[in-house]
Amino acid sequence: MRLRDRQPSILGLPIMERAMRPIPLRAELRRLARRLCLAATVLACSTLALADPVPATLRDFHLSGTQVGDAHAGSFLPPRACASCHANTGSSSEPYASWKGSLMANAGRDPLFFAQLATANQDVANVGYFCLRCHVPMAVVSGTVETADGSALNDRDRDGVDCHFCHAMVDPRYVEGSSPPRDAEVLAALESVPAFTGNAMFVLDPDGIRRGPRSDALPSHELLVSPYHRSSALCGTCHDVGNVAVSRQDDGSYRYNALDTPPESEDLASHFPLERTYTEWKLSAFAAGGVDMGGRFGGEGGAVVSTCQDCHMPVRAGYACNIVPPRADLRSHDFAGASSWVLDIIGRYYADDPAVDQDALAVGMAAANDMLGRAASLELAQDTGGVLRARVINESGHKLPTGHIEGRRAWVQVRLRDAGGNLLREYGAYDALSAELDEDGTIVYEMAVGLSDAAAAATGQAAGRTTHMALADTIVKDTRIPPRGFHNADYAAAGAPAVGRHYADGQYWDDAHFWIPANAASAEVSVLYQTVTRHYIEALRDANHSDHWGQTLHDLWEESGRAAPVTMASATIALGGFLRGDFNGNGVLDSGDAGALAECLAASADSESCRAGDFNGDGRVDCSDAAAMIAAWSGPDPAPVFDACRGSVVISVPLLNPRLLIVLGLLLLLAATATLHWRRRIGD
Repeated sequence: MRLRDRQPSILGLPIMERAMRPIPLRAELRRLARRLCLAATVLACSTLALADPVPATLRDFHLSGTQVGDAHAGSFLPPRACASCHANTGSSSEPYASWKGSLMANAGRDPLFFAQLATANQDVANVGYFCLRCHVPMAVVSGTVETADGSALNDRDRDGVDCHFCHAMVDPRYVEGSSPPRDAEVLAALESVPAFTGNAMFVLDPDGIRRGPRSDALPSHELLVSPYHRSSALCGTCHDVGNVAVSRQDDGSYRYNALDTPPESEDLASHFPLERTYTEWKLSAFAAGGVDMGGRFGGEGGAVVSTCQDCHMPVRAGYACNIVPPRADLRSHDFAGASSWVLDIIGRYYADDPAVDQDALAVGMAAANDMLGRAASLELAQDTGGVLRARVINESGHKLPTGHIEGRRAWVQVRLRDAGGNLLREYGAYDALSAELDEDGTIVYEMAVGLSDAAAAATGQAAGRTTHMALADTIVKDTRIPPRGFHNADYAAAGAPAVGRHYADGQYWDDAHFWIPANAASAEVSVLYQTVTRHYIEALRDANHSDHWGQTLHDLWEESGRAAPVTMASATIALGGFLRGDFNGNGVLDSGDAGALAECLAASADSESCRAGDFNGDGRVDCSDAAAMIAAWSGPDPAPVFDACRGSVVISVPLLNPRLLIVLGLLLLLAATATLHWRRRIGD
């Protein structure tokens, strides 16, 4: 459905009801500030957008593995050749049909990627070569990868990560007695063998001899048995990415390398992080023996999840080939992730292209949405003092969300209603018409990068958070939820630290806290995921001055409903009565509660743990809340004195003894009467 055909509702919430929803003042001020800032900086941004790129060369992105000229293009067959045996089996789990609707099959047709590629090349010359190695790896075989803007790609390249490419991959770590003997010969012929996993440092059999994990397969072509094709390391080849032109320093900061120079190290921990999915998995409990997930990720391969394939290539019964009996343990090739919106815009842009299977894309989109629904769970509880706690649990083997750092985000949306179903307050409200998220009062799980002062001075870009990923040298934020087995020191050492939100070692969930209005009877809570934000889409459009992809992507974004968020998990809870300010939950306001509020006033307590003391619901604890606690005080303990609020007019009156207040009131009345009487006498 196109955006203009939609009914007047927003995420199921009628427009009139949404219009009556309380809108935090800070959110409105922030939106106004953004608009004013945009209007004031259009000229400056336009000037920067036309700046010359950093003059990097292909040498700056040279890494170990197969290079242009190492493999023989004529030895690699197109996917349709594989379809002659691995399709038309009548089973949806067959390799070719499930692959064809995946983002792997369409990585060379992705409008989002090409819009990103254009701006990256505008910022850093030749960086596109590095990007193309993952998204269109057959371009390394054809040689077109060296045209960094992608303009030389041919139809064969655009088949993305295809059958023959994956099945011709060679494990860079030769294991005697396990690896195919031919692998030793292939590795010996390379200029340099990769010592680390990631950054598209793949090795291909130069003659395209295919490999697979099964020893009982009897194909019509030559096949070598390869344990590598069951390992997560194969996936990590492209799902761990660091900017090799930006290196980590001894103090943990990052700095641009000297130009026209390959990186000193190929260890991804030494490169500025752009995607750490494989590293996140490698340092998780899933990689250390596996985790019993109770069949959460489907398939018929057992409850324990250990490798990438266990989730993204689940075991199903079906035919691997149309001339052999079915298998009970066939691995699906749909590679479902979180890419439903990208598959949607690919289908729209290539609607008339016979190479794009629209039915397969629809299946791929459904699989991606299903995967999103399995990746998180949600638990709700009402804490003391009028606070709702939403625990978001990461059920995946990596951070939530993971993958490409720009645009992807998840957040908690809360709708609090009274007994009549009327909306009292909403946190994390998303306006589908404007594609704007109200971030006030909710938690957004995302990673953001930026430019240091040194990088800003070198590039002419503004310091701070940026959408210019190829220039970034600073992690501004990473609040994404870690997986089971998380350890801060290990993740920080690998270039995947938590930034802007604390997670204890072993923590794979996050507790988000929300203030409950006094007459709320229920709460509806959802965890929402979005592939791209409006800000990022507009940044790619506005920065692009080299081709059509920025505008094309924006048009597709508009046409497809502006990348509407997908629900990952949802739950509802009935709410009971509470006493505001009752931190310890004993039903009365006492010295323990006053002490907790004092810690909040002194900013020595976590802000989310202070929500029980937010009497007026303005999102902060201050002296007005201290005054409210004193006003509500009923003993038996003496009314508290808050040192942080001494001298405050708001606080000073409630601190007085009630009897003294009466006396003072009478004295003021007598004084006023005497003054009036005196003025009348003067007048007479």
